[in-house]
Amino acid sequence: MMNPYLNVTKPGIIMGNLISVAGGFFLASRGQIDWLLMLATIVGLSLVVASGCAINNCIDRDIDAKMKRTRNRVTVTGELSAAKAFWFGVLLGTVGFTVLAVYTTPMATLFAVIGFVVYVGFYSLYMKRNSVYGTVVGSLSGAVPPVVGYCAVAGQFDAGAAILLLMFCLWQMPHSYAIAIFRYDDYKAANIPVLPVAKGIAKAKMHIVLYIAVFSIVTALLPLSGYTGAAFMIVACSTSLWWLAMALRGYRSDVDVNGWARQVFVFSIFTITALSITMALDFRMVTPQLFVQL
Repeated sequence: MMNPYLNVTKPGIIMGNLISVAGGFFLASRGQIDWLLMLATIVGLSLVVASGCAINNCIDRDIDAKMKRTRNRVTVTGELSAAKAFWFGVLLGTVGFTVLAVYTTPMATLFAVIGFVVYVGFYSLYMKRNSVYGTVVGSLSGAVPPVVGYCAVAGQFDAGAAILLLMFCLWQMPHSYAIAIFRYDDYKAANIPVLPVAKGIAKAKMHIVLYIAVFSIVTALLPLSGYTGAAFMIVACSTSLWWLAMALRGYRSDVDVNGWARQVFVFSIFTITALSITMALDFRMVTPQLFVQL
């Protein structure tokens, strides 16, 4: 059995974020890799993400108890007390932010702080439970890792970082709505106002299609702005359009909604993984357009 202290950090989420962090880091590095900086960025941000997840488990233990997929979490079963999970999260966050502050850049650290505050403070404590827009707010924290990776190298928030932030924010929306559809009963039982529960599955389907369509346009901005090349454009277009076609199949009269939503969810992971890997490899030497520098 997994150690409860490891379990409370949600290792799957940490691993998923590592791919996007590396993608942003390699994109900004443009072939000139500082491996010690990369290690510090990955370790620091992983600890920050782990901290947010541990504290989120403390906050959510009442609603987690009502959902099938979360009712066995260690903070629900009592295997790890809420107090221990909280202080473990505080320790992880303290170390993580220290690593980022000392070994990376102020801009990377700032975005890590923003992501943490949004996830723990705005999303977990209020928006998730009280607003249909909780997913929108949560998408910002989910989009932070590649920006942290990028800014650890660039030291500034430029057009490339802005595109990554928007791209990953948009990706989070259909990804999350798909989960909310095939986990509809869980969210309803816990009285969490995600879009399918609050506004209906039909509206969620429409939003999934619209967000994927906009996402497909935004991904093209990286090659169009000169940050990546033709290979990224090919991968971006093929994965995004396939994902969009898959989303549109949700309107078929004979569709199994839960099965369809799971397909959209699984392909969302494939899409963002493929894009993260491709942008790490198909970088271009450009002069970044500076937005903010610390």
